[in-house]
This record gives sequence, structure tokens and C-alpha cells, in this order.
Amino acid sequence: MKRHATLLSLILFAILAPSAHAAKSYCCSDERGRQVCGDSLPKECYGRAYREVSERGTTLRQVEAPLTAEQQAKRDAEVADKKKAERAAVEEKRKNQALLNTYASEKDVDLARERALADVENRTKEVQLKLNDAIKRKQKLDGELEFYKKKPMPLELTEQIKASEGEIKAQQNAIEAKKKEIEQVRVRFDGEKKRYLELIRGAKSAAGSGK
Repeated sequence: MKRHATLLSLILFAILAPSAHAAKSYCCSDERGRQVCGDSLPKECYGRAYREVSERGTTLRQVEAPLTAEQQAKRDAEVADKKKAERAAVEEKRKNQALLNTYASEKDVDLARERALADVENRTKEVQLKLNDAIKRKQKLDGELEFYKKKPMPLELTEQIKASEGEIKAQQNAIEAKKKEIEQVRVRFDGEKKRYLELIRGAKSAAGSGK
């Protein structure tokens, strides 16, 4: 009985062994375009694309040639651009969702815009009051100058005039900054309203097509 089992094992091994250790070769085109093959990778195939071929001539695997420095740099740049685009898409999706979470309707966008503009305009008025006060102080100091037309002007008055002129300039710059801020608020809310309406229309369109 043992002899029959051993004999059967040998027969199975003889049948399966060739398939388990099937021969394969490596082929590529050399620098002259000639096909070169070998049981191991031929020297002519080093640094080139090659194929692993079964004993029946079937391609088992295709191996690309190593990239040149220029090709690698190009591929790295493409990968970096792809990742950048993916991050931008994720950020855009986040912003869109935040916009939808912030406003419940188009009217909410308009109300938020009005509140933001009113806040900046109120702060602009405060700066304008400071500018008016600075101008009044400067006018008062200019009146004092009349007493020193024909005699040396006190150092203290000179410094006060200089400080007053600096204050006026600072408040004028602050008002200009507020004007720019008002314009920025308008532009921002115009953009948010436009994008909000686009998202709402897109959502309605998607819902309609899904029915």
C-alpha cells in the first residue's frame, strides 16, 4: 500500500513539476532595435524596457525602462500638480459647504452684507470724528502762529504743530483704508451671493434629475 502511495506521489510530482517551475525568458529590443532574449535578463536589456515571456511565448509581465532625470522630474511635477489640484478641490468643497451652512436663503446673504457694511461705515464715522478734532486742533495752533511772525516760535509749539499734522495724516490714511475695506466687503458678498445661488441652483437641478 505504501509503495502504491509513493509511486502515485512521484507521478504527480512529474506532472506538476514542469508547471510549478515553468521556464520563462526575458526579452527586449537592443539599441539597434533587435530582439534580444535570455533565460536571465541579457546585458543588452539593462536600462531598457523588457518583457517576461513564458515558454509558450505569452507575455507575463511588462517592465518599463528606468526614467531619465528629466522624465523623473516631469513625472514628479505631474504628481505634485495632481495633488495640488486634489487639495484645491477639497478646499473648494469645504468652502461651498461652509457657505451653505452659513446662509439659509438669498435674503440671509443680503442681510449679512448690510450688517458688515454698516459696521465698517460706523467705524469710518468714528475715524472721521477724530480727523475733524485733529483739524480743529491744527487750526487753533495755526492761530497761535500769528503771535510769532516776527519772533522765534517756541519749541513746544513747533512740536505740537508737527504732531497735529501727523495726526491729521494718520486719520486721513485710516479713512482711505476704511473706504477700501467697504469695497472689499461689497466684492466679497457679491462673490458669496453669486456662488450661493449657483450652489442652490445646482442642488435643485440635481434633485430634479434624480426624480
